[in-house]
Amino acid sequence: MNTQVSFLDGTYTLIHIPLDLYHSLFQPIIRVLLPQSPAERASSELPDGDYEVLSSSKGHGFLNISITPIECSIVCHSTWAEKIFVPAIKNLPKGAARSVSTSTETYMVLSVISAGLDPAGRVMELTSPLALAGISLFFISTYYSDFILVPSKDRQNVTKALIAKGFELSDNQSDFTTPAPQGRKRASSAVSPPNTPPPANISELQTRAFELLKKRNVTPEVDSRLELVQCSGKETSQLSGEFSHSTHTGRGNGHGKQSWLSGLDTNLYLCIVSALASQPRFMSITLAHEDPPSLLIDKELLDIFGDSVVGDTDGVHIPIFLDLVNLPFEVTGIVCGVAGRLVQDMQMTASSELSYLSTARAGAVILPEEHSKRALETLKPLLSKEEGK
Repeated sequence: MNTQVSFLDGTYTLIHIPLDLYHSLFQPIIRVLLPQSPAERASSELPDGDYEVLSSSKGHGFLNISITPIECSIVCHSTWAEKIFVPAIKNLPKGAARSVSTSTETYMVLSVISAGLDPAGRVMELTSPLALAGISLFFISTYYSDFILVPSKDRQNVTKALIAKGFELSDNQSDFTTPAPQGRKRASSAVSPPNTPPPANISELQTRAFELLKKRNVTPEVDSRLELVQCSGKETSQLSGEFSHSTHTGRGNGHGKQSWLSGLDTNLYLCIVSALASQPRFMSITLAHEDPPSLLIDKELLDIFGDSVVGDTDGVHIPIFLDLVNLPFEVTGIVCGVAGRLVQDMQMTASSELSYLSTARAGAVILPEEHSKRALETLKPLLSKEEGK
């Protein structure tokens, strides 16, 4: 099977919100999650084409909202960041506002669909050529797809790196495909500190990743009480019966067009808002234009969602966190390098599930419960100051 990689439309911004300011910025979080009213859009300074508003014809190109024990992290369209988050941040007390971070550069989003590869292999195939080209990245695994964020300024270098790896650029100049690799290669996507030449090979890349983490006193952390479930909203076909009578014509609208809201599972969105309002210990929501909503959530939240989600809700995954708050945005993709080393040292089988979540100032490697303890035992010596002495 082929791996398909596509550039999504638009540019995106990463936002780091300290947990103690989460409720202070809850309103803008909800504004980017839910559709804007026609009156609000009309009063906005933004043209519809730039605003990426939710509408009957187009949902979010890409949106990720993640609450973890380390931070709240947002990846949203750059225009949403500028027009919704920045004014809200400026309204905070000066000390509080300084603790919120937005990326100074914008990012592109690559959507990865790769049937036939195990979870770790999907990531390694894409991240290793980018990392070796000196391109920083963030990686987000979801229920249906994987997404890679790379700096917008590096688009040409990203294209060159993928072509050099054997990917073929489609006629629309936005999509790449390549045959699935014949053998699984161990790789990772840790990134180098700014202004450092790219690593010569995967081994050097991983060595730099762990050296930087040790230098910044980053240690792997696990909350034994936190169990995660990967699930999804329902496919559109599963919702057709629920919305057969929900067409929204609107007063004075003779075209009978459906609103954006009438085309999705309103129960699911009500559950999402309810869970977000509680400031959960862990919750990561990813909305992408062609996928149903994807959720990675604390298992204790399942009661809120009920039958609004589908997936293996009996399975348990454990996150291993790396707090990267003292590192610049450019190096947060280092979590993939750590995960790559895990795959290598633990000799994980192709059937092993291994997910990745890069947030603005942290990273998480997410493993089935039976692998998490061994993974932690593998990482701790590698990140110990005494290691190698």
